[in-house]
Amino acid sequence: MKKADTLTGQITRKVTAAKAGVAEVSANAASNKSAGHDHVDAINQVFAELELAYHNQYHKAFADKESLGVAKKYWLQCLGHFSPELILKATRKVVTSQQFLPSIATLVQACEEAMSLYGLPPARDAYVEACCAKHPKAEQSWTHPAVYLAGKESGWFDLENQIEAQAFPLYEQHYKKLCQRVLHGEELKIEIPEALPEQSSKKLSLEDNKSRMDELRNHLKT
Repeated sequence: MKKADTLTGQITRKVTAAKAGVAEVSANAASNKSAGHDHVDAINQVFAELELAYHNQYHKAFADKESLGVAKKYWLQCLGHFSPELILKATRKVVTSQQFLPSIATLVQACEEAMSLYGLPPARDAYVEACCAKHPKAEQSWTHPAVYLAGKESGWFDLENQIEAQAFPLYEQHYKKLCQRVLHGEELKIEIPEALPEQSSKKLSLEDNKSRMDELRNHLKT
């Protein structure tokens, strides 16, 4: 337990020390609209954990402040479409299972695999599934409710009629927000609209029709 506490303390100190480089990474992140302050903090923690786990390899790969800043900017751009929580979960999985300093491709793959643990497909796969699903949409078999709900919020007409360059960014935006809710423990559900009551085919008798017409006339007189 003491060892775990020590490791946690080391990571906290590393993240605190990394704050000095936050301004630089934050400025670089301005060109990446999907990356916010939480993502910057996540990237700083990722590099702090990598330094602790792969000390010699880490300092060989990032020999100076400039190369480290460039690496953080690049990793932020590549991982910005994942939630900060997911990035940290994936990093911890890689650090505890891999002997060598991971590449960005390794971490992207780990993030995608972490999403799959929640049943969430990658955003591009979710978009294709939403576009190809038949009507009525709510009654189809979905990989995850987030896929359907992102399509519903994006608008089914736009998804089916706009080109991908226009429709996918909006869909991805909604999908990412829903994925974050799932990662925070929320259970998403698809509400299927209730079927309309069947119309009665019973014909009214002549007396019933006359009675209803009389009621209508009396109503109009009042």
